[in-house]
Amino acid sequence: MFDIGFLELLIIGVVGLLVLGPERLPKAARTVGLWIGKTKRTVANMQREINAQLEAEDLRQKLSEQEKKLNEGLDKARREVESYADTPGAKKARPEASPDGTVASGGDAQIQHAEARTGIAHAEPAEHEPVAPPTPSSSTADDKDYPSR
Repeated sequence: MFDIGFLELLIIGVVGLLVLGPERLPKAARTVGLWIGKTKRTVANMQREINAQLEAEDLRQKLSEQEKKLNEGLDKARREVESYADTPGAKKARPEASPDGTVASGGDAQIQHAEARTGIAHAEPAEHEPVAPPTPSSSTADDKDYPSR
């Protein structure tokens, strides 16, 4: 900080002794020491705050860079999905494998996957037979115990 040697300190001490006298010199030296200590602490606190702000700014920049990379990756994936969904016959172009290892295309793969997962075979109605909606079951004794909402 300051380049003060022993000779300079000795000259300041002699001048202080002559100006202030032997009674007030120790009190003045103590006051000057307290001021110097406060100044050093203030400078150290300011340096710590500046370093913390610089580190926070560096982290913000890194976070911004990572966010940009992530957004670019998401945009790329979104474009690929949209281009795949926009192409005609996309389901038939890529066969999907079911858990049992067979390959099917389009909706057949989803049906086979559901069959393999649940163990229930899917029965498709014939083209000439209309599909009737399920009929509501008659009320049982349990239904009478609870009022309808």
